[in-house]
Amino acid sequence: MVSTLAIQCVCLVLLLVTINKVQAQSKVYNVLEHGAVADGKFDNSKVLSEVWNQSCHQNTGGGVILFPQGTFMVAPVVLQGHCKGPMELQVQGTLQAPVDVQSSVGVDHWISFRYVEHLVIHGGGLLDGQGASAWGKSKALPTTLRLDFVSHASIRQITFLNSKNTHIKIFTCSVVVISNINISAPGDSPNTDGIKISNSKYIQILDSVISVGDDCIACLPNSKNINITRVHCGPGHGFSIGSISRGTVTNLNIRNSSLVGTQNGVRIKTKAYSSQPGNVAYVTFEHIEMDNVGNPIIIDQNYCPDHGCSGKESSQVQIKNVKFNNIWGTSRTKTAVNFNCSQSKPCHEIELRDINLNYRDGGPANSSCSYVDGKAYGKQNPPSCL
Repeated sequence: MVSTLAIQCVCLVLLLVTINKVQAQSKVYNVLEHGAVADGKFDNSKVLSEVWNQSCHQNTGGGVILFPQGTFMVAPVVLQGHCKGPMELQVQGTLQAPVDVQSSVGVDHWISFRYVEHLVIHGGGLLDGQGASAWGKSKALPTTLRLDFVSHASIRQITFLNSKNTHIKIFTCSVVVISNINISAPGDSPNTDGIKISNSKYIQILDSVISVGDDCIACLPNSKNINITRVHCGPGHGFSIGSISRGTVTNLNIRNSSLVGTQNGVRIKTKAYSSQPGNVAYVTFEHIEMDNVGNPIIIDQNYCPDHGCSGKESSQVQIKNVKFNNIWGTSRTKTAVNFNCSQSKPCHEIELRDINLNYRDGGPANSSCSYVDGKAYGKQNPPSCL
């Protein structure tokens, strides 16, 4: 099992290499000097693509693309590597997504980076997805920021507002550090997850606030060495591993974080129907505060979002070596700890340590266990069922 400290050291060292490489590049491309218009109406996607291609493929290698103060409308765009040097996108103003159907329905991205090494996105600006224009019209809506096959990247000091779908999606990436960002969408906005991670490794999410209508952070199959620290979640559906019907999630740590008014707290969810062998292992949730949270601690191996399950199938995903340590606060549901594990693949080596969760509406909270083995240590409120 890889320790959290090791994950942090690897990510931070490699991140410093990335930042130093970018800062060594003196070439700055101010988009206003290349034909961009900051009126919130002109489509600046062509300018962004041309400036990206120029800086990415120039002989000296790499550069800084600057969006200064102002509102820049940008249609969906893919920024492609492989670049000859490190790249930086500095957003000081506001990038605004279009609201027309052609740019929204059936489009999987708004701003997408593919096959890029050494990338920094920062600047204190805003990415406004204008999601209210599309919510409810289709499930096939664009993610605000997609990283596909990206390595050694930093995203920091950026605000994400009202994505039409997921705000940040990380797929097949390595060594990505996300810090000091703010993600915001209404609690009832559909499918507006904060951050989704899949097929990726060495990912850190630090010192951020996420308020959305779906999972604040979701770790999906084939992700490993994930560290989430000092992240506030709420509203939203909580911190989730899954849903998973196959594949693995290993070495994930969520620490020193808080949730307020969320549908769930810390959750592992696997599907029973159409399930294939998989594993969730070496997971730690610790030092987490819950305020008016539904299902603060939950493992659900009968997750059925489409309500079409027969109830006769059983998840084939093995969950083991999961620790819940020093978790406290108030539960909106009377069952504060719920381990609903698979009959064919029971949960193994589950640990509860120093749990103090009170039922918000008075009276004692309770625990529920099905097909799980483990141990409990220290204070146990509600009384452990392990």
